[in-house]
Amino acid sequence: QVQLVESGGGLVQAGGSLRLSCAASGSRFSINIMSWYREAPGKQRELVAGITSGGMTNYADSVKGRFTISRDTAKNTVYLQMNSLKPEDTAVYYCNADKIFTPSAVIRDRWGQGTQVTVSS
Repeated sequence: QVQLVESGGGLVQAGGSLRLSCAASGSRFSINIMSWYREAPGKQRELVAGITSGGMTNYADSVKGRFTISRDTAKNTVYLQMNSLKPEDTAVYYCNADKIFTPSAVIRDRWGQGTQVTVSS
């Protein structure tokens, strides 16, 4: 069973930085696309950034130029470096793997438990 575990959330002042990590645990697997989503109170979950196994990235317009997604394939870990944080970035951030390939099955749409990011003004 492959699990995603996020870390790195917390409270930061506006203009500050945080780095989120998401580590996939298990054995003998590979992941297609890893992404970060966020869900603010009263709002729908939205895509923040994604990265393919080949390193191609995409970002929500609201975070372009401030956030950077990266991936260590050997460690099955994805990172989200968040700079110039704004109060509107406050949300629970979730890691997602769209497809996890194992010897016996393809696991689709696996989510982590989420990590809270709070940006104070």
